[in-house]
Amino acid sequence: MLVVFAMPVMAQQKAQSELDNQIRKFIIAQSAINQLYVDTVNISKLTEDAIRGMLTELDPHSTYTTAKDVESLNEPLNGSFDGIGVQFNMSEDTLVVIQPISGGPSEKEGIIAGDMIVTVNDTTIAGVKMSREEIMKRLRGPKGTKVHLGIIRHGIKGIQNFTVTRDKIPVYTIDAYYMVDEETGYIHVSSFGSTTNAEFIKAATNLLSRGMKNLIIDLQGNGGGYLQAAVDFSNNFLDNNEMIVYTEGRKTGRQEYHATKGKMNLNRIVVLVDGYTASASEIVSGALQDNDRGIIVGRRTFAKGLVQRPIELPDGSLIRLTIAHYYSPVGRCFQKPYVKGDRKKYDMDMLDRLNSGELMSADSIHFPDSLKYTTKGGRIVYGGGGIMPDVYVPLDTITYTRLHREMNAKSCINFTILKWLDKHRKQVIKEYEVDKYRKARSRQANNKDFEPADLRAGFERFKQEFTITQDMMDILLDKVKEAKIVYTDSTLQASMPLLKTQMKALVARDIWDMSEYYEIINPTSEIFKKGLQAIKDDELFKNIHPN
Repeated sequence: MLVVFAMPVMAQQKAQSELDNQIRKFIIAQSAINQLYVDTVNISKLTEDAIRGMLTELDPHSTYTTAKDVESLNEPLNGSFDGIGVQFNMSEDTLVVIQPISGGPSEKEGIIAGDMIVTVNDTTIAGVKMSREEIMKRLRGPKGTKVHLGIIRHGIKGIQNFTVTRDKIPVYTIDAYYMVDEETGYIHVSSFGSTTNAEFIKAATNLLSRGMKNLIIDLQGNGGGYLQAAVDFSNNFLDNNEMIVYTEGRKTGRQEYHATKGKMNLNRIVVLVDGYTASASEIVSGALQDNDRGIIVGRRTFAKGLVQRPIELPDGSLIRLTIAHYYSPVGRCFQKPYVKGDRKKYDMDMLDRLNSGELMSADSIHFPDSLKYTTKGGRIVYGGGGIMPDVYVPLDTITYTRLHREMNAKSCINFTILKWLDKHRKQVIKEYEVDKYRKARSRQANNKDFEPADLRAGFERFKQEFTITQDMMDILLDKVKEAKIVYTDSTLQASMPLLKTQMKALVARDIWDMSEYYEIINPTSEIFKKGLQAIKDDELFKNIHPN
């Protein structure tokens, strides 16, 4: 008996001794460089480089973040930051307020959409090629501190001065929701953070009160977030004790996550995904697919099935170390293959999918039998390479032309809308009674479930009446010429349907909000259209249990 127990103890002692030797080796090397190297060295940078070097030899998702970048990295997932509370965009090198956040500090001081912030605490930020990051750094600061802003407002001479007291500004991870038709609601989830589930419940409650029976959950481009947030979100759709996901690692053991409450009253659920739907988004998609609760529509997801644990270092920097794989309820891991240390090959995956023809046709995707799994309802699903949709939607290369992609990449379309609205914002707001809508929302500050339906008449008229004018096209084409984008009349005409819809949607976003943007742009998306068709397909849902 003594020998049986002694062997693991001896092995553990040997492993610890080897680790101690390697730590001493690193300290000696670092000390020698610091004391003897011919030139002056930055020992802090060398240490950071050494940590990065170790992590690059592991999986592609184990990373190091400096203390300076930790706060900005976590901010989108933590639900809030301290600042002045405006949505803005950069028109050339000038900050233009798209709209102040309802009930936020800037709105309270009278800052309005269209205002151009040109100075911050007497420092000029316009016309000096200051980076977006530097501008944000100057605008943000601890809650309760004051910042002095110099603003140019269209129609008013000179610079207007405002003093804004910074406050907590909410960061929403659900940025759009609306009713597609009398029975179908739509919710767009941009990431999974600490407030996602609460935001979802508010949005869903609002849509349910307006007659929602079916739900389209849009996870396109959702890169993930917190595992627990994905679990809490999935909990809304599953029966009590149904498995959502489980994780398992070399040292962490198996940990299972199960639904713990009754599911929301919905008939049919469709989840929209694409190649950039990753991590926590794949957990949600996998939980609904494996438990036969929803239909997945779109293209094969990113394929990240690794769990990271944040490890804080003494100086405030952070290591995100992969400690486990996560597995869907039927036991599939979505992680795509990778070679340790070869991040370049891993990052080329999307290009490889394009070159292989996968994005044009599902027929080019072949999963080995070893990666085949069966859901409760008898449907076949696959692991080892993301989530394969139940309804595959090829990439639309006709609508999304090369010219359109270049215009987007060089910000020509955004620039056009900002410049046009600079002259016409008041006219649009008055014509479509936007002020009434904004005042109603302001009375319900930061309450995302509030929807003044009786005041949507202006937006409904906008959807029907607003058209892209020739002066908007002139601004766009001048910017295209300035950006040295080459095109022909035929390529321009081929791009026009999507281009005009996108421009109209951007006007709606700047005048109203992101929900209105998606309400206008979604009908141009093949994935959205297929998702809406799927909701009404009895054959697709014959093995899917209604909520």
